[in-house]
Amino acid sequence: MKLSVAIGALVAVSATAFAPNVAFAPRSLTSTSQSSLKMAFESKIFTTEEVTFAGTKETIVRGGRELFPLVPKALEGIKNIGVIGWGSQAPAQAQNFADTLAEVGSDIKVTIGLRSGSSSMDEARAQGFSEEEGTLGEMYDVIRQSDLVMLLISDAAQAKLYKEVFAAMKPTAILGLSHGFLLGHLDSIGETFPENMDVIAVCPKGMGPSVRRLYEQGKEVGGSGINASFGVHQNPTGRATEVALAWGVALGSPFMFETTLRSEYKSDIYGERGILLGAVHGIVETLYRRYQRQGMTKEQAFIESSESITGNIVKIISTEGIKAVYEKLEGDDKKTFQAAYSASYLPAKEVLQEIYDEVASGNEIRTVIMHGDRIDKYPVGKIDGTDTWKVGEKVRAERDEDNIPLNPFTAGVYIATMMAQIDVLLEAGHPYSEVVNESVIEAVDSLCPYMHYQGIAFMVDNCSFTAKTGSRKWAPRFDYILDQLAYTAVDNGKPVDMDLIADFENHTVHQAVEECCKLRPAVDISLFAATSTKEIVIQ
Repeated sequence: MKLSVAIGALVAVSATAFAPNVAFAPRSLTSTSQSSLKMAFESKIFTTEEVTFAGTKETIVRGGRELFPLVPKALEGIKNIGVIGWGSQAPAQAQNFADTLAEVGSDIKVTIGLRSGSSSMDEARAQGFSEEEGTLGEMYDVIRQSDLVMLLISDAAQAKLYKEVFAAMKPTAILGLSHGFLLGHLDSIGETFPENMDVIAVCPKGMGPSVRRLYEQGKEVGGSGINASFGVHQNPTGRATEVALAWGVALGSPFMFETTLRSEYKSDIYGERGILLGAVHGIVETLYRRYQRQGMTKEQAFIESSESITGNIVKIISTEGIKAVYEKLEGDDKKTFQAAYSASYLPAKEVLQEIYDEVASGNEIRTVIMHGDRIDKYPVGKIDGTDTWKVGEKVRAERDEDNIPLNPFTAGVYIATMMAQIDVLLEAGHPYSEVVNESVIEAVDSLCPYMHYQGIAFMVDNCSFTAKTGSRKWAPRFDYILDQLAYTAVDNGKPVDMDLIADFENHTVHQAVEECCKLRPAVDISLFAATSTKEIVIQ
């Protein structure tokens, strides 16, 4: 199906469509600077609390299964929830929402809507959704009967089908998204959502399987889930905030923080092209080759690059913070970290700033849409057949989990890239809660555990269409620039920029990460337990 938009409209972007929001005005970073976007909201149903991230106060709602009985009250007037799609997020969110409502005895129905004849119909049936019970149907039929339409089809499909979706919705229905991509697309072509429509977003900071796995674990330990941001873009009825919070609570989110849909799509699309997927992919590829050039075997090179990141570095960050990795190093190892960090920070930031600009301008959104138009002719293939990932399979099969090294050079490169990603977002004015979740928490608590379990290539192959498109596009850029600029600087003996190291040591984000660590899921994600969610996308 072709886009129902003239080619001229795709390229004739409004001069103001992607202009920086005043809330995201660039600013200089100092140890005392504060995020320029102050997020505060109120709820009459859920208890809010104020937390301080690096001197910036933000309002959050702390989730938990004890809040489940409040969900139906917050959803007053909603009888039918339509979950449209069956990709990464839809299976997990639909099952979590349905389980929560069933647990509290609510008669609100969750129904899956799919294209007629979709191969995903059987997968949905296997998880208990059925035509006979009215919980599975053709997507437009489901949209027409739903009071809350959770539109969880791919971003590219949303860009193609939004007019038909809007036309099918009841006048009083709420449009729910888990990504701000559609707003970015509408911005780029000078269109808007219907003004009489409530538009909200609840965006779990992790892939769908993580959302489901941690919810399932939470049934046994009394909590657990994936943190989520939420945004209220339009609220003509005045009920949008309560519905969004109920949605997040029903998914099992440990805490929910506010954002805007524009801020979300900029940070999210940017983040997955950066340290969440694209950058870590590129970093491992380039370090794997570098370590072999230095005389390591293929297996040891993989251990010192990929395994060191996914099996050691991120585990420290998850529970102790970014700086804790640095503080665990001593002597020559600390000097090695400093050399790698100093050489890698600016090259990585150069690519990251370009990514952010491409997302903010709408270019990256158009890339995804155009890729979607080509998908039938050029299907997305797997990347796991190359030497790096084949060696990785062997290493994982023989892994000694207790003896994965903390390679100081790998740590310096990885953390320099993470910090560069953080700084680009802070300089654009994103709030600390969003910055930390998009650059740190999602990486170390959701994505890297899967990477460690089945490999980075598996994660790239089985993430969302938008994410895999971006990762494949930008990973080579990180690979090349680090090889060409960072490693040559180290090898040529360029002095360490100690001011850059001091900036890292004293960065305001460390306190924000420490605060977010207190709000992390109650348990680590279990990747070996049986799960009811879909995890394999490309067979």
